[in-house]
Amino acid sequence: QVQLVESGGGLVQPGGSLRLSCAASGNIFSVGTMGWYRQAPGKQRELVAAVTDYGRTDYLESVRGRFTISRDNAKFTVHLQMGSLKSEDTAVYYCNAEVVVGGGKNRYQEFWGQGTLVTVSS
Repeated sequence: QVQLVESGGGLVQPGGSLRLSCAASGNIFSVGTMGWYRQAPGKQRELVAAVTDYGRTDYLESVRGRFTISRDNAKFTVHLQMGSLKSEDTAVYYCNAEVVVGGGKNRYQEFWGQGTLVTVSS
């Protein structure tokens, strides 16, 4: 049906940068809001950033100014450029997307990626 594949996670030093990417594929008619969530050890999952199909963005306050979310509607991809990384950013990051599948007969359905680990440590 629809698959979300994430890439770009890894180990980075404090103050460094990392770029996460997520590509949606499958029987896609259109993609609405796309976003990134994260879950740190012992913490609840939280929304990091989201971008609508028309370009409106929303950020977790603690990452505002450091992270930038962007998308390519033609390629069904979303990116998260992370800068000035802190140890507090260490978490598993999950891609999320609202997708209309098939020929556009169905409403939006929510899909998730498998997650990619980001570790900020010296």
